[in-house]
Amino acid sequence: MATLARRIIRQLRRDERGAIGVLVAVLLAGGVLTGMGALVIDIGQLYQVRAEQQNGADAGALGVAKSCVLGMCDPRIAAGFADANASKLTGNKTGVSLVCGSGVGLTICPAGSGAKTDCPAPAGPSYVDVYTSTDTASGSTLLPPVFARSLLGNSSYRGTNVVACSQAAWGAPSSATAVALAIPACEWDQATQQGSSFAPPPTYPPDPLPAPSFDEVLRLSQGTGGGGCASEPAGAAGPGTFSALAHPVGNCTTLIRPLTFQGRSPANYVSPSCQQLLDDAQDNKTPMLVPIYTSAAAGNPPTYTLKGFAEFVVTGYHLPTIDAPDWLDPANNCAGSTYCLNGYFVRGVIPSTGSLNGTDLGALVIELTG
Repeated sequence: MATLARRIIRQLRRDERGAIGVLVAVLLAGGVLTGMGALVIDIGQLYQVRAEQQNGADAGALGVAKSCVLGMCDPRIAAGFADANASKLTGNKTGVSLVCGSGVGLTICPAGSGAKTDCPAPAGPSYVDVYTSTDTASGSTLLPPVFARSLLGNSSYRGTNVVACSQAAWGAPSSATAVALAIPACEWDQATQQGSSFAPPPTYPPDPLPAPSFDEVLRLSQGTGGGGCASEPAGAAGPGTFSALAHPVGNCTTLIRPLTFQGRSPANYVSPSCQQLLDDAQDNKTPMLVPIYTSAAAGNPPTYTLKGFAEFVVTGYHLPTIDAPDWLDPANNCAGSTYCLNGYFVRGVIPSTGSLNGTDLGALVIELTG
């Protein structure tokens, strides 16, 4: 080998043409490129499986977090998401070694070891951690090497246990883009028994329809809608009403931030874009995100004080130019000059928006935090 190298060097001194090709030939003859290529395959395989496990942990954490938001955490959900993100490298399987967190039905997470593959400290009071690890179709917890065992000359090397972790947190947003229709907090308190009783969310089917007793009738307010209730501070708007809000022309949604937001003038007019939105929501039985307010200050337009955001399913309505019969409780249909909106509140997950420090009224955001 040394004699061959000296001959090549002498040749290179006379003529540099073809030097790269000659060097490649030498490396191939010595097995260097073959060994490097073999190691690249093994390392690439490790990186791919690590990425698959991270994707599985992310999806699993979001899935378990959603189950927590809807009532009871179900850690079994994580396994399905983990396997769904695996490839043939592990026989389309990924192990879930631990699901823990703060939600109902979860175990408390152990103290972190400080390893890079650990989940971070919780970012908030409501979170779930999902840890994934190697689990092949054959039942092995090691990712077997392709070439590394023979290259390293270590026949006892059987592979690597690849691990990943993901953390998801959930909470109520402090601001959000919501439908330009507002409902008083006294109504939310009364309808949900202050957050202890929500109707089952869509879709129907496969889920059964809620009981008709969940169906509320809200009348269009002319402005402040006083009356109050025992569950809210003095000066709160009373239950049984809803109000139209200011919004861009042709778009019945508006960004609402604390602490106050604007009503519509005239207050007793629901715009065509909002009527179209109500028509779609009622027809498709899809929840719409609505702001919930505590009090309203009279004015032109009136001003509302934000409490939080809720998910409201429209069952029917009777407005100046459109009408849709109530599909849950026909006895709640309105007529004549009594303009109303019918529906009920559900818990649900909304698109990520704003910081998670709002008041929990059933509309929650889930985010990956680690």
